[in-house]
Amino acid sequence: MSTKAPISPSEFELVSGLEIHVQLNTQTKIFSADSAAFGAKPNEHISAVSLALPGALPKLNKQVVAKAVKMGLALNCTINQVNYFDRKNYFYADLPKGYQITQDNKPICQNGYLVVTLANGQEKRIGINRIHLEEDAGKSLHDQDDKFSYVDLNRAGVPLIEIVTEPDIRSSEEASALLIAMRKLVRHLDVSDGNMEEGSLRCDANISIREHGTTVFGTRCEVKNLNSIRNVRRAMDFEFNRQAAVITAGGKIIQSTLNFDADQGSTSPMRSKEEANDYRYFPDPDLPPIHISDEWLAQIKSEMPALPEEIAKQLVDKLGINASEASMLADDADLLHYFNQALPAVTNQKSLVNWLTGSIRALLNEQEIIISAFEVSPKQLADIINLVDGKKITQQIALQQLLPAIQKAPGAGVNQLAAELNLLIEENGDSLSTFVDEVLTKYDAQVQAYKKGKKGVLGLFVGEVMKLAKGKADPQKINELLQEKLK
Repeated sequence: MSTKAPISPSEFELVSGLEIHVQLNTQTKIFSADSAAFGAKPNEHISAVSLALPGALPKLNKQVVAKAVKMGLALNCTINQVNYFDRKNYFYADLPKGYQITQDNKPICQNGYLVVTLANGQEKRIGINRIHLEEDAGKSLHDQDDKFSYVDLNRAGVPLIEIVTEPDIRSSEEASALLIAMRKLVRHLDVSDGNMEEGSLRCDANISIREHGTTVFGTRCEVKNLNSIRNVRRAMDFEFNRQAAVITAGGKIIQSTLNFDADQGSTSPMRSKEEANDYRYFPDPDLPPIHISDEWLAQIKSEMPALPEEIAKQLVDKLGINASEASMLADDADLLHYFNQALPAVTNQKSLVNWLTGSIRALLNEQEIIISAFEVSPKQLADIINLVDGKKITQQIALQQLLPAIQKAPGAGVNQLAAELNLLIEENGDSLSTFVDEVLTKYDAQVQAYKKGKKGVLGLFVGEVMKLAKGKADPQKINELLQEKLK
């Protein structure tokens, strides 16, 4: 009797689709006038609708529909101009109605895709099955008391879109690239702040495996409430290895809903996986169908900003910068806005790109702030760049002394402040010549080495002259003087 050879984990491939929940950045909730702001005291943003008191009826927030359509257009979806809400019935302590208002049979957007770029430069097209509107649930607090759990309903009714992908994801890297692209997109479109730490962007990952070369899907498990891109990757990698180990050992995967333990880097069962019929969906009788007129759809389309890929291409064509620099600007809406504000005031456009993608980016990372919190205005940065390009101040002095001074005095004029701090390059050729002579005398051995062909020591001479000039000298002029005297 023959037995089948055991399967190696390397013979499996990952099959995954994500359910990405995006909290929309409207001022009020989806079906009430309660504030949707994050960070209030427990149960501060509630009303009869949030509490599901008898007789309280929902009323749809129009901005929620507009933002969902924007996202659908950006993801190449078909917009269902007639769509409606359904009730999804299940009991949660933090869902007062006992059902969630969502969309089932007729979501607002369907059949789209997004192309993401992987680390090796390859592109991967990931299908978007649907985008539907729904309300968020409240939050159960289990760490406030030893005996009781508390419920905060501020989040109940906060508007969400759920973006459901096709099972096209084949690695944790692809999932990561998709989430990064989604976060950039929701921020670019001003649909959401995309803050995963605050729960504005979170996802559930449906994960299964199958042998390479097969087309039949395996049994999937759903990992819930992943709140960081790193945890999505970790959960996906762990679950792939777990399922491969189970099948390799001759076991079977049980369809279930899993929790991810970020401390342990492992998954554990929460409950057996529900099917759609377990929720008993039916159309919500309190909400009429949504009708998106041709005129309104055309208006939303006309108000759509250019998407990051298009902007990046325009930047490459217009400014002659490389694709990496262009993507860095195009992918960050705040950085792009800052760039566009500074552009008219700067003499050399490429210098502005270099500063923003280089020195300024490093400074922001060091100070742990984003560009919108940067105290130096676009006009002030342009003035600094113009001083450096005009050889009125060295870049080192600008970065180490002038920029910090402006951050402490945000309204100050750049040229005036540079003059007051005595930072401008002094054009005294006699003093510079004296400094050069002093350095060459001090480093006679290095001078002899230079004359024998060791040209690398020129940098030492330039640095020492700059020290004597207290940084207020043009390095190019120093270089020219040194080469003249070293002939």
